[in-house]
Amino acid sequence: MDSALYIVGTPIGNLGDISLRALETLKEADLIVAEDTRHTRRLTARYEITTHLQSCHKFNEIQRAEQIIERIRDGQSVAMVTDSGMPGISDPGSRVVALCRRAGIPITSVPGPAAVTTAVALSGYGENGFIFAGFLPHKSGGRKRDLEKWKEADLPVVLYESPYRLIKLMGEIEEYLGADRTVFVGRELTKKFEECTEGTPDSVSKAYENRTVKGECVVIIQPAP
Repeated sequence: MDSALYIVGTPIGNLGDISLRALETLKEADLIVAEDTRHTRRLTARYEITTHLQSCHKFNEIQRAEQIIERIRDGQSVAMVTDSGMPGISDPGSRVVALCRRAGIPITSVPGPAAVTTAVALSGYGENGFIFAGFLPHKSGGRKRDLEKWKEADLPVVLYESPYRLIKLMGEIEEYLGADRTVFVGRELTKKFEECTEGTPDSVSKAYENRTVKGECVVIIQPAP
């Protein structure tokens, strides 16, 4: 296996979605850096992968990048994963990639599942493209600013949202973008209790009120009518 940084996509829920190439890469790498080693250990245990795991998250990413560069320059191979999906897509990893690229380190990708493309496919909205906005800021002013930015967008806008803020987000979409906007919500994608809901912000709110909602949600906002 060539000495390089391997960006490895991992399942977003169903562990059976891992690719053969991803399994081979994780088994043969000298090191796996993971957002949460406890989470990744469930995947490696399932497929009997014994490669050493080391944490690489948003609080130590710069430090880890320096160590990764040193290892690869010494001839080792490093695979990078996050808890689910592709590293660097609203997840840690992009700073490692940027620093490795500046250092002239070989980088390749082992593509895998991503919540954004899974949700777009399920929604039926993606024929002409889409805008991926990731997570909104936590503060109300920043959320309002970002949502209003997409008011006149002529493509669907894809957001990630915590289940604990989902109903709040529906109220914000109704307030800042209009009560008649069509919204698609994908929750627990690829898992046993996968759920997809479509409607106005108000109808989506009613579908989730008085319930304990778990699992990260993908929200897709249709363009204005």
